[in-house]
Order: sequence, then structure tokens, then C-alpha cells
Amino acid sequence: MPYDESVPPTPRRRPPRAAAALAVISLCLTAAGCGAADDDGLPGRAAEPRPGGDGTPAAAPSAPKPDRTSAASSGPSGPSPRAVDRTVSGPLSGKTVVIDPGHNPDNRLHTREINRHVDIGTGRKACDTTGTATESGYAEARFTLDVSRRVRDLLRAQGAKVVLTQDGDRPYGPCVDERARIGNEAGADAVVSVHADGSAVGNRGFHVILPGLVRAGKADTSKIVDPSRDLGARIAGLFLRATGSAPSNYVGGKTGLDVRKDLGGLNLSTVPKVFIECGNMRDPKDAALLSSAGWRQKAAQGITDGISGYLNR
Repeated sequence: MPYDESVPPTPRRRPPRAAAALAVISLCLTAAGCGAADDDGLPGRAAEPRPGGDGTPAAAPSAPKPDRTSAASSGPSGPSPRAVDRTVSGPLSGKTVVIDPGHNPDNRLHTREINRHVDIGTGRKACDTTGTATESGYAEARFTLDVSRRVRDLLRAQGAKVVLTQDGDRPYGPCVDERARIGNEAGADAVVSVHADGSAVGNRGFHVILPGLVRAGKADTSKIVDPSRDLGARIAGLFLRATGSAPSNYVGGKTGLDVRKDLGGLNLSTVPKVFIECGNMRDPKDAALLSSAGWRQKAAQGITDGISGYLNR
């Protein structure tokens, strides 16, 4: 989604784990073991990637279906999130991960509801937004739901319990404050909110948004700033390696990381949480990637690898 405010990363002493994770980004930026890329830092796009032939695992599902585990109703905007209960034994057994697909495909039909303002600690903002779309009409909300389902399946295969904040099963939303509350109430070990940006043509690449230090109203991020930075740095480095996409050339000083204090989903979180903007839907080259099912599987793999690395640290 397009965000209209940016807070540049504040120089700070990084804890050893975060420094180690950031080293992954530096390693990839020097092209050491991070895959081939074309001259503009992104993988070639001459043909649609094929499972097993482009780095996408052959066994990975190309179109994961929504989980249909029954759930009780929660709140005015629809059913509560659905926890995946078909987990298997694996390296992430005992871990809980919340994946937050940004926006909702039907938000556009509920403008009154999503324009309602909610408390984000530092002020009040709209419950949610419609998100952006490619020039051809591929909606960010469709992209985020697809990638989130792929991440869910990959994490579940490693034994994690996975909760989606929405699975295409709500009429709109949830609101940003509820998205944070879902992660908090789940006692999540990590939360990742999946997005795609809506910036100007020529602005390319991904970036991971980290929570800034906020103590205001209902918001207190003091306990999650450092672990969230560790989580975000690992995702950035491994997303680069999995996709070949370069860090953003317009946000974060080409580090792939950005710090924000104006996002309710981060401000109200009490567990480690980051956002990832996987690319810019308004740039035709990035849009071609985001519209590719093969690339989305790579994106899901990179996000999953980052989460797994953080949880197994």
C-alpha cells in the first residue's frame, strides 16, 4: 500500500543478533551467494518461472487454498482469524507465527467501515485502506493474501502453528488495531504483515518496516524494537537471496530496512512484528514480478526463511 509518511532509520547500537542478521544483507549486496540478477538488480523475466527449474521448490503448491478450520465469530467485521491446526512435527514445533495479509479484497465495498478512525497510540488513523494495484488491475489485497497463504503452508510444513489475521473470510478489514491485537492475543513468537507498495514509476525493490520506539497512549514498543529489528533484518537478507530483488532504491537508504512510528499495526504490537513491502506495484518491472505466481512463491520462501532463521536463532 502507499504510505505517505516515512521516518528514516535512527542510528542505534544494534544487539549482536541484529548485527549478525544485517550482515546477511551486506553479504547479499556484495553478490556473495545470493543468486544471479540482471543489471538492475532483479532476476530476468524472459519466461514465467517453473517449479523445480528456477529455485522454486518442486513440491511447493502453486495456488494454496484457504484453510477452512472452523472458528467462532469475533468482532463486528467478521469471523476471527483461523489458526492452522494441521501442524506437523518439525524445527518450528511449539512456535506460533501470525501472518497478516495487508488490506482485504473487499475493502473497496466497505469504504464507510474502513474509513472509521481507530486509536493507534500516537493518534487516530483509518481502520484500514483499500491498498494499491498494478496498472493492469492486480490488487495488492489479492497479492498479500496469495503470498500469506504460501508462507502459511511453508511454515506449517516446519511444524509452526500459523494464524492468518484474515483469509478472505471477512467482509472487510480487520482494522489495524485488531490486526495488532490478534498477534498479541496469540502470544505470537513473530508477526509479519505482508504488503506491496504504491510508489512512483522507477521506484523499485523491497523494504522491511521496523517499529520505532513509541510510548504514547496504548502504544509501548520498548520491548519489541530490538527483536523486531532482528526479525526484519533476517527477512530482508533472505528475501533478497530467495528472490534476487534488490532492496528499495527509494526508502531506507538501500539497506532494505525502514523505521516507522506512525503505523498502528506496529505501535500496538506487544510481540516482535515487522511489515514487508515486497515491491512497487506501480512500477511496471516490479509489477511484472509481483504478478508472477513463480516469483510470489520465491517471495514466500524468502519471508519464511527469515522467520525460521529468527525463531531458530
